[in-house]
Amino acid sequence: MAADSPQFTLTLPSDARMLSVVRCFVEAVCQTFPLDRSIVHAIVVATGEAVTNVVRHAHNNRPDAQMQIQCQIRDNAIEIQILDEGEPFDLTAVPELDPAELRVGGRGVFLMRALMDELSCQPRGERGNALRMVKRYGPQSFIRECG
Repeated sequence: MAADSPQFTLTLPSDARMLSVVRCFVEAVCQTFPLDRSIVHAIVVATGEAVTNVVRHAHNNRPDAQMQIQCQIRDNAIEIQILDEGEPFDLTAVPELDPAELRVGGRGVFLMRALMDELSCQPRGERGNALRMVKRYGPQSFIRECG
């Protein structure tokens, strides 16, 4: 993340009950710019899916584990990083699913890929991952004031 852009960080326990806190945090960060509601919604949904995956899969529902959400606003994009304490995870090993396939669950990575412009995951040593999501926007993405 670039040092000259505003950065916001939230550290919290790996607990599904914290999902609403994460969503509110990301939405509040996004609202520091008057972005179009659809852009904000995409970022909040993708982040919620990522955090749910961390709690369920990376941390295996261990509330003693922690995660950190980092949000950075740039001139043309918002970058979200989620740092976890789980086993190394290979995002590229998650198959592209047919959206028409009927199944329960398993759509988190599909949604993150669909809603964000960039999605990557890097291991952080022996334990932990850094999931990086970027949503780009242009001048047309800002809410226009009536006047």
